[in-house]
Amino acid sequence: MKGVVFNLLQQVVVDSYGEDVWDDLLDAAGAHGAYTSLGSYPDAELESLVAAACAKLSLPRVEVLRWFGQKAMPLLAKAYPDFFAGHSTARTFVAGVNSIIHAEVRKLYPGAACPHFNIREADGTLTMDYASSRRLCALAQGFVEGAGALYCEEVDFRHLACVEHGDDGCRFEVVWPAAVARAA
Repeated sequence: MKGVVFNLLQQVVVDSYGEDVWDDLLDAAGAHGAYTSLGSYPDAELESLVAAACAKLSLPRVEVLRWFGQKAMPLLAKAYPDFFAGHSTARTFVAGVNSIIHAEVRKLYPGAACPHFNIREADGTLTMDYASSRRLCALAQGFVEGAGALYCEEVDFRHLACVEHGDDGCRFEVVWPAAVARAA
């Protein structure tokens, strides 16, 4: 996992709960905590930090990952404004995640193993199949919801299938109710 993800997690935790909580998470996870954005770190280290956050906040993994994604989106927009340039809606931003966002991530961070989304659009709804060995679909959900908040748009996100529930893969359905109402 690229260090930029760890940097984002640190910033989100510090902004929401303070440095002491971040230090507590590092201690509980047995993590070293010195992450460079270009560095690569074991996926297990992120999982350990998420598990420590679950214990500290008394929240399930899914909720911690969603929260992280939601809170990280404004930080991403500030740090990487080019990723957001040309997008006037969350919908176009999310629809371009494979071809624009992840393509740029791979240029900036060689070796990044970004998830892949098979995206289909019909009748104002995006259907997204999530493919990643990391099983961070809840983080992807948080990012989509965070994009909605960033663009001041309501997002109706449905997790239709999930490997965490025994399904073969993860499938999302994403609707922007205001956009659907305008089209009707």
